[in-house]
Amino acid sequence: MSPPSAVRNSIAFNSALFDWAAVDTVLLDMDGTLLDLRFDNYFWLELVPRAYANLNGLELDAARADLTPRFAAYQGRLEWYCTDHWSRELNLDIPALKTTARKHIAWLPGAKQFLQRLRDIGKRLLLVTNAHHDALAIKHAETLIGEHFDSLVSSHRYGYPKEHAEFWNSLHREHAFDPVRTLFIDDSLPVLRAARAHGIAHILAVTHPDTTQSVRECTEFAAIPRVAALLPID
Repeated sequence: MSPPSAVRNSIAFNSALFDWAAVDTVLLDMDGTLLDLRFDNYFWLELVPRAYANLNGLELDAARADLTPRFAAYQGRLEWYCTDHWSRELNLDIPALKTTARKHIAWLPGAKQFLQRLRDIGKRLLLVTNAHHDALAIKHAETLIGEHFDSLVSSHRYGYPKEHAEFWNSLHREHAFDPVRTLFIDDSLPVLRAARAHGIAHILAVTHPDTTQSVRECTEFAAIPRVAALLPID
């Protein structure tokens, strides 16, 4: 499931002045940072409510009214992102529904080129996502996103979402990195705050995670509309 809206009022970021020589490891979110959040918004705001309405004999508006507070109760918790949890809660096969909608999964413009350039200049790349393993597998099957990374890390491996300090402690233990020489990019403000608290020195907020929605703004972190804004990388 996609995170709640995260960023407001943009801080200008001059990518031309960014010192890539100061970074060894790049940690990247998946949904809304590399892949278009349009899929997740469509899935949870349109497809799931329709399936839930059909299952329970409800009008679509009634289904949404039922689901909204149930979803909100788990925001920021690992269950919010867990396909197993929502399959049980809603009596729907969430991975199967995601598979039927997989044609909507897409890269954000320029994201693949960005990853390739980072590989070309020898950066270590870790995908760090709150997506459940089922969702990650479906998205990899559609995009081959995993082929661009040294490691893929789902927060479900650690039992804590990226919003939680223990996620970052666990990530650091398993994938030793120097926080001072690490860049982290994400579209969720609570996640970015947790990374900052862990000591990650270089942090960027993505402000245009869904190509069908307007650009957000950010006052708390340096911000870019998409990772493609960092190209070219020398």
